Amino acid sequence: MNVMNCLWWVVVTVAIQIQLSGAELKLPGNEISGILYTNYRIRSEPWSIHVVKVDRKNPSFELRSMHAEAKALGLSTLTEQIDLVPASAGKPVAAINGDFYQRDTMFAGDPRGLQISDGDILSNPTGNATFWVDAVGEPHVGNISSQFQILLPDGNAIPFEVNGSLRSDRAVLFTEAVGEKLPGYETPRTVVLEPDSATALSPLHVGRSYAARVKHDGNGDDSKIPHGGAILAIGSRLGRSIPRMEAGAKVKLLTLCTPNLKGIKTAIGGGPVLMQDGKRVRMPRGNYAAYESSSMSERHPRTAIGWNDQYYFFVEVDGRQRGSAGMTLDELADFMGKVGCENLMNLDGGGSATLWFMGRVRNRPCDGREREIANSLVMLWKGPAETAKTAETGNSR
Repeated sequence: MNVMNCLWWVVVTVAIQIQLSGAELKLPGNEISGILYTNYRIRSEPWSIHVVKVDRKNPSFELRSMHAEAKALGLSTLTEQIDLVPASAGKPVAAINGDFYQRDTMFAGDPRGLQISDGDILSNPTGNATFWVDAVGEPHVGNISSQFQILLPDGNAIPFEVNGSLRSDRAVLFTEAVGEKLPGYETPRTVVLEPDSATALSPLHVGRSYAARVKHDGNGDDSKIPHGGAILAIGSRLGRSIPRMEAGAKVKLLTLCTPNLKGIKTAIGGGPVLMQDGKRVRMPRGNYAAYESSSMSERHPRTAIGWNDQYYFFVEVDGRQRGSAGMTLDELADFMGKVGCENLMNLDGGGSATLWFMGRVRNRPCDGREREIANSLVMLWKGPAETAKTAETGNSR
């Protein structure tokens, strides 16, 4: 028997019991139509699978990626990230944790792959799997390659990353998305940039060209990011090959990538891709660390984002606990195919795996509490509350 406590948006609390296969109950009241939460309980495995389906054709729903502390770095729980959604963006109705990320460093919260939040590039593409929604609202999943580069006054071009840790042979552009100043670490060389046009460098949008001028080229002594500007941190080895730039020198920033993502507002990294256009995708284990490759065929808590022509799917599988063993990635893809999902990308799992629906976390995180994570995907309701309808189901067998 599956017992579900449902806290509704209109602050009506109802306890229900749903027994055996296929049971469904719609609760009365002020509801949101087009969104459905189901907790599948499969005792034989055992599995507890949490799925939220959202009508893609309803224009009142919109996906948004969020980051801890509303910045490009830092860690916070999924619930805390939901609380940061601006009221003007809409009402959060469902959310899941997002990409893999750095922990326990001064760059804690730096996502592994691309993140774009409300059009602002928080983290650059790294060639890994990415989920994004294009400029006309269509979802996609695939690998994104970066052609982010800065054109220097001497005509040379160097690639740059965004808001991440610095290596000796790389350059990293820090925007106002990290805060008012650089993270507190030693940087051998910092080039402070200001906009050379009416277009600010922060927020930074994908698929654009930005005109900038050098305010100061120093020995790591500049850490304050100018309003509307950015700081280019240059690694020690790379810096030896780049001549010093005088104040007022003009440069150009290009934020191009393949495929072309110009105009998109939402993207988040993850991987691997498990399904595309209704077909299973062979997992490229060679692209992952040994422990990650082995964990793909082990049962662990899982989170994923998926869709078909009609619905988005937020899915979380509990694991490492008595009532739910977790899933392998093959099992996750098989199950989601059975419930109609045709495109599916894995997200961070383990202790990070969390699903939130209508006011509270619905799953049981394996740490016994919400883990602090880097980023998330939030489904927003932008329609009038007085005409909405919501449904919740339980399903066990």
